[in-house]
Formats: sequence, C-alpha cells, structure tokens
Amino acid sequence: MKAFPTLLAAVALSACAASPSRQFYEFQPRIANPSAIIAADIGFNQFAQQKGQWTAFRETAAKDAVMFAPQPTLALEWLKGKADPTAPLKWQPHKALMSCDGKTGVTTGAWERPDGTFGYFTTVWQFVEKNARGDGTWKWVLHHHDILTVPRAPKEMIETKVASCKGQAPAPTAIPSDGIIEKAGYAADQSLIYSYAVQPNGARTVEIKLWNGTVSETVIMDEVAPQ
Repeated sequence: MKAFPTLLAAVALSACAASPSRQFYEFQPRIANPSAIIAADIGFNQFAQQKGQWTAFRETAAKDAVMFAPQPTLALEWLKGKADPTAPLKWQPHKALMSCDGKTGVTTGAWERPDGTFGYFTTVWQFVEKNARGDGTWKWVLHHHDILTVPRAPKEMIETKVASCKGQAPAPTAIPSDGIIEKAGYAADQSLIYSYAVQPNGARTVEIKLWNGTVSETVIMDEVAPQ
C-alpha cells in the first residue's frame, strides 16, 4: 500500500513470524494490552494477502460478527461462498482502543485497493476464551469501512488508549427510533461500548465509547452517507 510506513516493528515482526492459522494469537489477557489487537489486525491483513481477502474475513470472524451490506447482516452468512478478489485490499491500523479488562478492543485505520481507491475502517475485536485457563483467540465482532476522497495521513506510531479502571461504567441504554436499526455491544466490564445506527437508506453511524472514570466518552464517531 502506498505511503504505509513500518509501525511497531516488534509487533509486526511477531505477526509475520506466525503462520496464518495462528495469527489471531493464543493469548491470555491479564492486563489491558492494546498491542495484542494491533498484532491481530496486522496479522489479519497478512492473512488476507496470503490466503485471500474474504477467506481471511471468514476465518477470523466471531459466530455473530456483523458487517454492513449496507444494512447490518451476519458476516458469516454474507461471506459464505464469496470468492476472493484476485488482488486483496490492504489496510493498516492507525489507532487501537481497549477496555479496562483487556478482552474487548477496537482498531481503526486506513485501507487501499489495488485500483487506487482508499478509505478507512473500524473493527471491533473480542477475546474468545477456549478453556478454563483463559487461553483463547481474538475474533472480530463488528467491521465497517467507507471510501474517502482524501486518504487518512499515515502514522509513524499507532495511537493507543485504554479505558479507565476507576469506578464502574454503566451499561449502555438506547432509545429505539422508528425505521432505524440500532444495536449496542460492550465489554464485560462495560468500559468499552460499541454501537451502530443504520437508516433505511443505508446511511449509518458507528460509535465507540471509552469509560474515563466518570463518564463513557465518544472516541470514534464514523458517519457513512446513504448508499
């Protein structure tokens, strides 16, 4: 991808060293560690380059993962049987956000297709435990992207932010609106909230909030025009 610098070299090298089947890392989160989802996102991109774009999306999605087409849809249903493009798009995270408990995170950044079109993406990650020891794998649970007319500026370093562990974050509340599909999800400790609202014409917003010890503040607000 043009103008994408090398970021967090140690993380990227560890992602390169892993085989595609292990790029969504067996990892025990004990403290919030945003580099874990940075590594997962970098590995996700590498998997797409090696094995195919939609193959990578299928194999790393949670069972109930959601994409937009443009209405929200279960990703595994939308991806079923979908042929990989000859040349996959490439992407790179610019920012990583994580809940206090270290088990839910968000990456957002830039992508570019081989034809030169470009845009941004936001992906929500969840750590899925496999056993009582807490071993598990990072899976994505929500993904969306949009085209831009001006590309996001490349980052020399990936920005990270972790929710506060002070106090108790409240569960999200939503007021239903006629004709709008709305849904919210959150970390087990409620310190990270992700939500979307989709209009009948396909316009949508995707919002990410982090608990700062007093309130849940908006840290990402993506707005997509009607489609």
